Amino acid sequence: MGLYRQDGTRITKAAFPAAALDDPPVRVTDDVYISEPYGRGDGQPEGSKRFMLYPAGTIVLRSAVDRLFTAAALTSISPATGLAAGGITVTIKGSNLDGVSAVTFGGAAGTELNVRSTGELTVKTPPGEGAVAVELADDSGTVSKANGFTYEAPAEG
Repeated sequence: MGLYRQDGTRITKAAFPAAALDDPPVRVTDDVYISEPYGRGDGQPEGSKRFMLYPAGTIVLRSAVDRLFTAAALTSISPATGLAAGGITVTIKGSNLDGVSAVTFGGAAGTELNVRSTGELTVKTPPGEGAVAVELADDSGTVSKANGFTYEAPAEG
């Protein structure tokens, strides 16, 4: 699930268009749309429709806004091994991945992050050593998989 402006740009949790009031409620300052899959339900952009969730001026509780940003879940990393030099493109599958803004391998940032759908992303590994945690950062915080990727030394020969 993603939240979008009318022009199709994604809304992050930090940039949710709302102005704080004296009470916990917030006033939505820009029309907000929700994206839902249709058809095969593959989560690909061409398989989604956008519906207006909150028109500008709507007052909602901040907690309702927070619930819209579901944390990412990581289910698989493929391949799960690669050379210590890095540069391997890995595919990460899970759910709510459309808000992932960074992926790290043992604390080192991956490169060329490409969020393909709510259920899949690709990223290139940085150089590293041994078994490392893979961590995904999104609007709701971070999720990690201990020993999610293992760097292997090149075969001697």
